[in-house]
Amino acid sequence: MIELQTNTRMKINSTQVLYFTLSAYIDTGSLKYFSFFIVLCLYVLIVGFNVLLIIVICVNRTLHDPMYMFLCSLFVNELYGSLGLFPFMLIQILSDVHIISAPLCFLQIFCIYSYASIEFSNLAIMSYDRYVAICRPLQYNSLMTSQRIVFLVSITWIHSFFSVSVTIFLSSSLQFCRNAINKIYCSNYAIIKLSCNEARVNNIYELVMLFLAVFVPVSVILYTYMRILKVCLSGSKQTRQKAVSTCTPHIASIINFSFGSSSEILQSRFNTNNIPAMLRIFLALYYLTCQPFFNPVLYGLNLSKIRSLCKKLVLKCAF
Repeated sequence: MIELQTNTRMKINSTQVLYFTLSAYIDTGSLKYFSFFIVLCLYVLIVGFNVLLIIVICVNRTLHDPMYMFLCSLFVNELYGSLGLFPFMLIQILSDVHIISAPLCFLQIFCIYSYASIEFSNLAIMSYDRYVAICRPLQYNSLMTSQRIVFLVSITWIHSFFSVSVTIFLSSSLQFCRNAINKIYCSNYAIIKLSCNEARVNNIYELVMLFLAVFVPVSVILYTYMRILKVCLSGSKQTRQKAVSTCTPHIASIINFSFGSSSEILQSRFNTNNIPAMLRIFLALYYLTCQPFFNPVLYGLNLSKIRSLCKKLVLKCAF
């Protein structure tokens, strides 16, 4: 009887919410305009850097090698990921009521989750490309053909979009008893925790997706770099120099995104109420801005071909 009354009460109180409240935003008063300006400048820099590098790679035939094609896919993904966060966040900073409609919330989840999945897969593909170039240089042209490049990039984007679409379908069909999300953007696990009934299927699928989107690419990256390290230790000085020059920005990018992703996963899965609110906001922003901002800088400064062509393009536009 008690169980029946509880279930009846849950059904009465549960509803398909029309909007969610983002409770992590802090009221900064008149400083909100300064915050808006800082975030806007950061977004402009991200868009400008990534668009510049995409144009440089697409326009110059000398950069139509597999490594630069994968970089182009990476930069397109940075634009896509930042589009899922910054325009919405700029509106929220100026707003006094921090709410988001349910469809827009699920759209933001789709953008952020698919961005993260594509990012890890792109980094794994790039590590495989470096492995073939360093460990099997004589077979590089036969293995990394244009057809294979198109296939690898396409399967990365298609698989990420499909897997995240299933996540959105499962979460949007839940009934919710609450609508307050303690974040500055929508998160799927935060949405699941608002559900009235047990969302076992959602939790299991999210763990499976996390494994496929994070641990599988990371395993590929670790394996390829173990093979690269083995070749470098037993190879010539020229081989080591080639490995250092092409792998350094890639390794830095992997470490950077792994730190941001780890902090986001820990915040989502564990209780972080004892962590200061400003630190939680910083870590959430770092997760979504670390790659879009730092990747163009890392590759633009470290790869001499891109650096010199960027200078030529900027000077040509200036004069």
